[in-house]
Parts: sequence; C-alpha cells; structure tokens
Amino acid sequence: MNKFLACLTLLLVSIFSSHTTASNDLVPIESFSKDIEFAGVKISPDGKYLAVITRPEGKNVLMVLTTDTFKVSHAIKFPNNAQVGNYYWVNNERIVLAKEYIKGWKDHPEYHGELFGINADGSQGKYLVGYQGEMQTGTRIKKATPILGTSYVLDPLIHDRRKMLILTFPWSASNEPHTIVYEVDIYSGKRKRVSRSPSRMAGFLTDHDGNVRVAVSNDDYINQKIYTREKSGGEWQQLDLGELKYTDISLHAFDSTGTSVYVTASESGEAKGLYKLNLESKKFELLHKEQHVSPKKVWVDEVSKELFAIENELGYPAYTFINNSHKSERLKALIQSLQGQQVQLVSSTEDGEKSIIFASSDTNPGSYYLYDAKKNSLRFLFATKSWIKPSEMAITKPVNYKARDGLTIYGYLTIPNNTNEKNLPLVVMPHGGPHGPRDWWGYESEAQLLASRGIAVLKVNFRGSGGFGRNFEHAGHKKWGAEIQYDIIDGVKHLIEQGTVNKDNICIMGASFGGYSALQSAILEPDMFQCAIGVVGVYDLPLMFEEGDISERDRGQRYLKSALGTDEAQLKRFSPSYNIDKLKAPVLIVHGGQDERAPIEQAESLVAALKKENHPYIYELLEDEGHGFYKAEHRTRYYKQVLNFLDEHMTF
Repeated sequence: MNKFLACLTLLLVSIFSSHTTASNDLVPIESFSKDIEFAGVKISPDGKYLAVITRPEGKNVLMVLTTDTFKVSHAIKFPNNAQVGNYYWVNNERIVLAKEYIKGWKDHPEYHGELFGINADGSQGKYLVGYQGEMQTGTRIKKATPILGTSYVLDPLIHDRRKMLILTFPWSASNEPHTIVYEVDIYSGKRKRVSRSPSRMAGFLTDHDGNVRVAVSNDDYINQKIYTREKSGGEWQQLDLGELKYTDISLHAFDSTGTSVYVTASESGEAKGLYKLNLESKKFELLHKEQHVSPKKVWVDEVSKELFAIENELGYPAYTFINNSHKSERLKALIQSLQGQQVQLVSSTEDGEKSIIFASSDTNPGSYYLYDAKKNSLRFLFATKSWIKPSEMAITKPVNYKARDGLTIYGYLTIPNNTNEKNLPLVVMPHGGPHGPRDWWGYESEAQLLASRGIAVLKVNFRGSGGFGRNFEHAGHKKWGAEIQYDIIDGVKHLIEQGTVNKDNICIMGASFGGYSALQSAILEPDMFQCAIGVVGVYDLPLMFEEGDISERDRGQRYLKSALGTDEAQLKRFSPSYNIDKLKAPVLIVHGGQDERAPIEQAESLVAALKKENHPYIYELLEDEGHGFYKAEHRTRYYKQVLNFLDEHMTF
C-alpha cells in the first residue's frame, strides 16, 4: 500500500498544483459559461472499451474508444433536438442508452422512456423500448412492439449476454400508476413481463443473480411499505415491520448472503441512516448514521452489486466504509493520494482490475482517470473543463452558525484569491427548490465567476433544504417568506460579526426559489442589501396556484398547499410583488420567455409592481429560454449583465 501511495503521489504532483496566487489577468467570462467537454465516463465489463459523453454542438454525443489505443471506435448521436441521455454497458460489446429531447423552454431535457441498443463498433443499432416502436421504413422486418410508458434500466444483467431488466411507469389515467418490470432482449427488443408492483409507484431491488426480490412503495407519499418475494418469483408479500416507523426508505443492495438488504431510511423524521434489513427476522440493524445529514450517495459496484461505501457531506465530503473489500481499500488509498479532491469510483470492469476514477474539488471541475490495479497505475483520461486552471480558482469553505431561533444552519463561503478574508464584498446566493435541493461543496461556475472579480459568495442550506432529514425540510413549510429568509439573513449577519464581509457592500442573487429569496430577503432587510437579482424566480405566491406546470397536476396542488398553505393574506405578505413599498435595493430581473416552472406571468407581476412604485429595475427577457439558460451564449450574456449590474451597485 505504501508503494501504491508513493507512486500515485509522484504522478499527481504534476496534475493538481497547490492553490497559488492567480495572475492579475481576469479569467474570461466565457470560461465560466462554456459547456463541459466530457462527462459520464464508463468502462466496458471486459475493459476493452471506454465510453464518454461529449457536447461538440451543445448536445450530448456518446463516444466509444478502445482502452489501449484511445482510438475512436464509434460515436453515437441523434438528429435534430434529440441527444444521448444516461447509458449502460449491458455486456462486453453492447450499450443501451436513453434518448432525450432538448427543449429550450424546459429546465432539463425531456425523456419519454425510449431506449436504444448499439454495439461498441456501431453495429446492430436497434430501437429496443419506447412508445413509437421500431422506427423503420421500407423494410419487412417486424417492428418492436410499442410500450406506452416511461422506462428506465433497472438492472443491466452484466452476466447475461442477451438480457436486461427495465422498470416502466405506464402512461395511464392514474398519475401514480403501478410500475412494471420487464425482461428485455438487448438485441431484438422482445420483452416479457417479470412483475407488476404490489402498490403504486414502487421501486424494486434485484439480488446478485438478477432476481426481482424486494419492492418499496407507498400510496400516500408518507407511509411506505416493503414487499418481498421468492427468488423464483410468485406473489408479493408485505413485510410486517410491527411497530417500526421508518420513512424515506430507499433500497440499495443485497448483502453477500442474499438474506439481507441495505436500505437508507429515516426514523422520526431525522437524517437518514444506512440500515441492514434481515428479510427473515425483519430486524433493522443500524450500520451508520450522521447526526445532522443524510447520506449524499450510497456507493454500490454496478458489476458485483457490492455496497462498499457511503458518502456524507455536512461540510467537506467524507466517506464511511461498510465492508473491508478491495473496492474500499482501493478508494481509501486513492483518497490519500488525491489530497484535497473528492474521489469517486464511478465504473469498474467485471474482474475489478480496472476502474474509472473521478476527482474534483472546489477549484477543480473534475477529471477522469483510469486506474489499473495490476500495474498500480493511474492514467489521465479527460478533464470536464480543461481550460479551467485550479490554481486560478477560489477556495470554498464550509460555514455554520445559529439562526435566531437556535437552529444550526450549514452553508459554504467562496473566498476570492489574494485576500485576507476581511471586509470583503459579498453576494449571497440562495439555492432553488426550496424543498429537496441543497448546496454542496465543490466547483460551481457562478460562484467562481464572482470570486474571480473579487467578490465573496455565501450559499446557505436554510431550513426546508433537502438532505438534512424530513423534519428539517418540513420546518420550511409555510415559512417561505419568513424563517427561511431569516436563516439567510442571519448568515450574512454572522459574516458581518466575524468581520469577514463589509456590511455596506452586499448584494443578493438567486434563481427559481433563489430569485424569490433575493427579493424577499431584501424586503425583510431593506438596509442590508445594495442590490437584488432575481433569475427565473417566483414573486407572486397566489399566482403559483394558477400558473405553471406545478399547478397543473393534482400532486402539484397538494405540494403547494403543504409547502405554502392557503392563507391568502399570508401568501400576499410573503410575496415580493405585493411588498415593493418596503424594498430599497435596485433590482435586476432575468427571465426566460418559455419558462413553464416559473412562467412569464411571475416576472410580469413583479415588473408591474416595480413600475407602480416607481422603483429602479432592469428587466432582461430571453425569449427562447426557459427555467435555466442552456445556451452558452445566453449564459455569457447573462453573466455580463450580472457583472455590470453588480459593478454599478457594489465596490469590488
């Protein structure tokens, strides 16, 4: 192991330079707005091929290369607005990939459940699963039968050369249907049904032999039920857990005996822990639990199906190793060698001799490596953003403080280079959501853009954020305009008290819910912020029940009633559009004309209120963008507008 560490350390000195003084030349704005070059690297089960997603024209293309020579074997792309989505190696030569559709007015590509199969050399391409059936013309070949549902790969069945398992959510009159597992031939697309879920919206877990053995589901989004069945199949039986009350249950892997499963679950609404559930005794054994934060990711080897680590992040990322396996030992050694980097084992060969490593940090957007266990070597493959120099980027530090009611709040502060961390200009950047998402330690383009101009950036995991347990998330329900904003404001006050930031040189900006927070926090503390920037935000809470894709669904209406409440007076009191008279900060509004999540009516409501009060504002409308700006040229335009606006109202 010492020899392993020594070899890697020598190699990596040239790869990751220490954090040094950046040059006086500003990093160009385009460096922060450009698309990534490479992502999603996976190695074939036998190690002969590598696959990587590239974005040569602003949409995903899957490139397959030979591992030894790095020669391109084939590039897989779709015409028009379609692109490659997630993909799997299903045997040594064949890949199954999802087809997505880019819509400028969507906050993410659309996926309709279409799966394609193709060999590494480009042969035997086949439409396997989808609502259209095989798209062929001028042929007598029988078309694959359409499947009216959204399908995902459940288990690639690496050890079965011809089969995979998919999970399908049928398109039915019910918004929450019973899910179905199919076995699909990866060459012909022929399929047979393996099982229908015992309850609505079930997720499934397969054992080491690919048998569908466990399901977890719920009918009311709260009370989950666990079902099991025999290896040979048969009827589902509900697992009677007696008085045990676990929520937010997720299935991850079987243990080596096949009699127990690893699950993450929450008890009494606290942060989730990792448990081992014995299917025979029905007993939960707690293996690991952090006091304040749920696991960021549970790492399971996709080939061996071995659970080898859980990743947590309260401040900096950290691993807990569950089994003393080769995978665990290898990851420990890599973490020691790649000091300061978040190291992840993202893909491995069937024999475990070769692995794809992803290393990233607050200053490094990420790099992929190939580790060869026999040669004890680490070979650089791809950088996600090769033009970014880590030595020129700003470091990000975890922070925590007490909110005014005593609740501990965790967040991150990005600090410009060449500063003594005193009296800094500050931009507060609340995240979106608010319920579910959270901020993480790592490289983030907007924070680095501002830091490159000398501005510190504060990100806050306020109450309501995901990842800290259901109690913490629900603590933000019906508190959008008050306690959530106080958590953000109290974070600013904490930095002022520490002398880190200049109280007279602070602005706030955010997107989606973050845009709402930018305006609402500036209304609650009108003398704290010199300016506010709202991007694709919501500003009129009563309007959320009438406009936008959330309000269109019954599930969305239930969410709004739970998260916002139905008190009309409070909704207006918590809405920036109804409280501009309390606002002092000048405002920049940036919105997408095709936004369906926060529709244009939200921006128009705010603009009308600003006009009525004769309040200073700038309104930037990107007609063909949606809930997020996906074109690099639009991001550049947006970033320039933000910097110009901040330059007008701050000193940096």
